Amino acid sequence: MKLIFATRPSALARWQTQWVIAALQAAHPGLECEEKIITTQGDKILDKPLPEIGGKGVFTQELESELLSGAVHCAVHSLKDLPVENPAGLTVGSIPARAEVRDALISANGFTLATLPAGAVVGTSSLRRAAQILAQRPDVTTQSLRGNVDTRLRKALEGQYDAIILAGAGLTRLGLDEHITEWLSLDVMLPAPGQGALAVQCRAEDAATLNLLAALEDDSTRKAVTAERAFLRGLGGGCALPVGAYAVTSNQSSVISLTGLVISLDGKKVVKVIDEGTDSEKLGKELAQKAIPQGARAILELTTEY
Repeated sequence: MKLIFATRPSALARWQTQWVIAALQAAHPGLECEEKIITTQGDKILDKPLPEIGGKGVFTQELESELLSGAVHCAVHSLKDLPVENPAGLTVGSIPARAEVRDALISANGFTLATLPAGAVVGTSSLRRAAQILAQRPDVTTQSLRGNVDTRLRKALEGQYDAIILAGAGLTRLGLDEHITEWLSLDVMLPAPGQGALAVQCRAEDAATLNLLAALEDDSTRKAVTAERAFLRGLGGGCALPVGAYAVTSNQSSVISLTGLVISLDGKKVVKVIDEGTDSEKLGKELAQKAIPQGARAILELTTEY
């Protein structure tokens, strides 16, 4: 059998797709795999912040169209970039074991978040990261930072920004973690729902592909990220909003512990909620309902007007 994978052209997207292909071929000797490179709107439009061009869904829509047309069998995504609702006819066939979930700060001058000078410029493409930075350091300025990991890293090392914030998983996957100045703790920077995890998307009716992808599935990661994404869905939000979530599963039991965060763009209003349960979807939904009367909905309504 042969599988064709849709992938974006960036080094990270190619790495992730090739990692999935290698893992599948190790599990299924003789399986043929091929990549089809698709340039998305998010790859083409680099002069505007993500929320202005439709959020992170602009990185996935073209790949999903290729799946729905039957031109490819699979698409590999960073799960944090994948909208919480699958288009009709598609499903996430596999979620492998999660990698690093934390965000990382990079500064050519060796600044940490605490030692950045007043008025320093911090680059990030994420409202969630920008808001949490301002919550810690209201005296710095955040500016939009677009481009693939290599481009953003180059801009930081050239000193175009005093510091930038990137997902640690992308840096470690590309072997670029030597440039990290500071790993940001989860108390300082709660990750995006699904951060650090990969999602292999396919057609929901494609039983043969689903059967092959099952070899890469990690149950603990699936439970954790499902709870995180259910929290985001329960808020009625998209993946470009200032919402953080992180869940862990216990090795000794089926209990899932979930922390959710909604934060205003200026970092001054923070709603942080924590709960645990055994049903991922129910836990995420109930935690969102707990956050709403504490001000989460009002924060998000102001954000969508931004």
